[in-house]
Amino acid sequence: MKSTSLSLIAGAVALAAVTGFAVLTAPGDGGTTEAKAATRLPVERSSLLCPAPGLSDLAETTYTSFTPAGGSGGEAGTAELKQSTSTTADDATDKDGNKDKKDRAKADSGKPVVSLKEPGKPATADESGADAPALVGTATGRLAPGWTTQQTTTVEAGGARGLLGVSCTGPDTDFWFPAASTAKSREDYVHLTNPDDTAAVADIELYGPDGTLKSDVGEGITVPARSSVPVLISTLTSEVAEDVTIHVTTRTGRVGAVVRTADEGAGSDWLTASADPTGTLVLPGIPADATSVRLVAFAPGDDDADLNVKLLGKNGAISPAGHEDLHVKSRMTAGVDLKDITRGEAGSLLLTPAQDGKGTPVVAALRVVRGKGDAQEVGYIPATGPVGAQATAADNRAKGSTLSLTAPGATATVKVTASAGSGGGEQTVKTYTVKGGTTLAVTPPVPSGLKGSYALTVETQSGGPVHAARTLALPQDGIQMFTVQTLSDDGGTVEVPAAEQDLSVLDD
Repeated sequence: MKSTSLSLIAGAVALAAVTGFAVLTAPGDGGTTEAKAATRLPVERSSLLCPAPGLSDLAETTYTSFTPAGGSGGEAGTAELKQSTSTTADDATDKDGNKDKKDRAKADSGKPVVSLKEPGKPATADESGADAPALVGTATGRLAPGWTTQQTTTVEAGGARGLLGVSCTGPDTDFWFPAASTAKSREDYVHLTNPDDTAAVADIELYGPDGTLKSDVGEGITVPARSSVPVLISTLTSEVAEDVTIHVTTRTGRVGAVVRTADEGAGSDWLTASADPTGTLVLPGIPADATSVRLVAFAPGDDDADLNVKLLGKNGAISPAGHEDLHVKSRMTAGVDLKDITRGEAGSLLLTPAQDGKGTPVVAALRVVRGKGDAQEVGYIPATGPVGAQATAADNRAKGSTLSLTAPGATATVKVTASAGSGGGEQTVKTYTVKGGTTLAVTPPVPSGLKGSYALTVETQSGGPVHAARTLALPQDGIQMFTVQTLSDDGGTVEVPAAEQDLSVLDD
């Protein structure tokens, strides 16, 4: 068979990946090559990026790396998170004449911080102080499918006080962050981390209640190879706005992006990107004792969005009085204070188009506060996709974890696996049924004989889609410190077309 025929077969295989089936007749052969429907196979490589956690000399950070068991029978592989080259430190030496922080970061770049040895058992590592760098990581072989890393930082005092949690993210080229701010009481940084061996160039756009916030310095931000750059968004514009939507895109390369927020009255946490713009959004896991919930939404297209707002609680859906709907003008950030919407009952927010058949794409996030006065603590919940086949939250403790499961449509059943502990213990499995239109908030199962921390993996068994979030609460000195991480499909498998004929035996 000639090379032209091989090219045609390659095209048919690519078509099969999209349509599930393709038939090709090779010129001159009179034969037919048939491609079967695509099958799902475990991924062979995964990448994760963790932002630099250093906020103060009091910061204590734990990394928990985990891959669910049973995802692949392939090669053993590796899973390591290594130090990036920080670009944030001063060039000057310290008062004792020691080598500057920037040079130390370069010397330590590529140094493994946490290494995972086997699926089904978490690996942990600890870092202290303000100099902890961003991490760049890759997993291969049977450690790649579903690889997850949680970064949890505790700062007990100071302006950065709080429990800050983030699920380390994969690199991409487009991110939306509603619920940021340039208010005087806020200090919000966009952390950009480049995993690749060549520089990336990123643009940061800011949108307030009246549209684009003017900026001359948000374009063409260079992120050097395997490095991390934090950008204080209040330095990008002179305009002050309580509610700001951040849009991060790349001109060249790819980055991991996440926003670290700090509020002088309510502490700090990480804000991760909202799900891609769509007409219907689910924001799961509002704590039962939330004292303030603020919804921030943005419509990036040319059309305004009219949304119905509903709280899905344990018994069904309710419309919050006075906030049954929300109008979002095109390219203008809309914010609304829902106050103590949960009223002692954990729930999730559901945003749907006000008019049938008119689902204007939007992004959204919640700013959630627990406590009052000097004991306030803040957390963020972005809109998220369903758990799909499998999703995981690492770094759960013997006490303090709450799992929220929301079925916005039909009733669904999920399997929840509590992994072995990082220091010992055996996995435990439990099945939950989530009624349609409700949120089920549970204390998740704990591994028997637990030592250390563990991971929770959620798998959809039957019924409609389920959206999930894990709340980790670690009270300190009367402050209800907490952080919320949403769980969406981990992408541990990909569709691969299967060819009927073995093309490897064909030659010219």
